[in-house]
Amino acid sequence: MITSSIVRRFPALEALFARPVTEAAPERSCGGRRPPFPGSAQLRHVDAGSCNGCEVEITQAFAPVCDAGRFGVRLVASPRHADGLLVTGVVTRNMATPLRKTLDAVPRPRVVVACGDCAVDGGVFAGAYGVTGRVGDVVPVDVEIPGCPPDPSTITEALRGLTGR
Repeated sequence: MITSSIVRRFPALEALFARPVTEAAPERSCGGRRPPFPGSAQLRHVDAGSCNGCEVEITQAFAPVCDAGRFGVRLVASPRHADGLLVTGVVTRNMATPLRKTLDAVPRPRVVVACGDCAVDGGVFAGAYGVTGRVGDVVPVDVEIPGCPPDPSTITEALRGLTGR
């Protein structure tokens, strides 16, 4: 155990314990409305046909630097355990039906988050032969996160809107 006498003898240890290790999250105002999932939101991620750029950024959003989990957002393995879907990529012809079935498996109330330009408006794949369209053409979308790929801090900020934290 590190005691105060040891910390005083080693300036490097003193510098470590002089300030908090993490900083507090900035205060968030919900604009007078109640967030859809106050406290916590469990999301099931669905890749509807992306290039995996958004997946890399989502991974970083849940990594220790941005740590979306500290705001009450978690990724879960089953749509039956989820409060909503986090969808990336354009919806390909092969993924339109599985996306609808996955949304049907999520209990109500539920939310759909379209992450990335491809999910929001089709991006560079809009009008391609194997593409059904954007996520909003297949299922109703509640939250859109633009960007190709969106920055992890942008993803975290958008997901904070779900929990109000």
